[in-house]
This record gives sequence, structure tokens and C-alpha cells, in this order.
Amino acid sequence: MIVGDVDKVVVYVDGGSRGNPGDSAFGVYACDSEDTPIAAFGGFLGTMTNNQAEYSALLAALEWAQSEGVQELHVRSDSQLMVRQMKGQYKVKSPNLRPLFEDAVQRADQFARFTIEHVYREGNVEADKLANLAMDSRGSVRGLP
Repeated sequence: MIVGDVDKVVVYVDGGSRGNPGDSAFGVYACDSEDTPIAAFGGFLGTMTNNQAEYSALLAALEWAQSEGVQELHVRSDSQLMVRQMKGQYKVKSPNLRPLFEDAVQRADQFARFTIEHVYREGNVEADKLANLAMDSRGSVRGLP
């Protein structure tokens, strides 16, 4: 879906892994400023860790938002580690996460306004559903769950 004149978007992201590492997938659920759903998608990632899948979800959301011309992006994730790393509160020590983190920071800097915040699992249900659907199908999913 083309965002068009929707400048401010809230996006929920989730990555998951069955096994750590194991089969992994991500889910992205986006809403406009009035909480109307505007995009929902997910994808299978192959074998990786849960934290790599969380960053992959963030990167997918950032790429989508850039392609849609979003100016103000507010990300919500249930990954406290990723949120704190993106805010500079935690160092990125894992060599597997470092390139994903650096890519995410570079992409986030392209927005006029970017925020990221932690939400509890119950607040991230739609993105979680999309990630699980992608994991179950071992493919891509589109549309609202």
C-alpha cells in the first residue's frame, strides 16, 4: 500500500526464532497517526538468532518506510535489547549484530524524525502474528493477520 500523504507512521516490529539459532522470521505492522492499519508483512529469514531476527524486522520496517516516503517514523518493539542498543543505552557486543545495528542506525538517520520504544509482548501482537505466519509458511506474508 502506498502511504502517500501519511507523513507520520507508527510501526510495530517483531522477529522470532524457533531455536536460537533456528528457523527465523520477522513481522511488520504499520499504522498511520490515527492508528489505522496501512501495511502488514513478514518474511522467512532462514537460520539465525532471535536478536538477528529482531534487527531484520527493524531493517525491513525502515526500508519499507523509506520507500513509502515516510518522514516521521515511530518504531515499537518488544525486544528490549534492540531498543536499548538503538538508543545508545547498551553497547552492541555481538559481532553478528554489529552490521545489522550499523545498517539500522544509518537508515534511521534518514528520517526527519525517528523514535524507537519498547512495548511489552501484549502490545506487539500483530507483528508477532505476522512473524509466526512467515515462520510457519517458510515464506513471505502480506496483509493484515
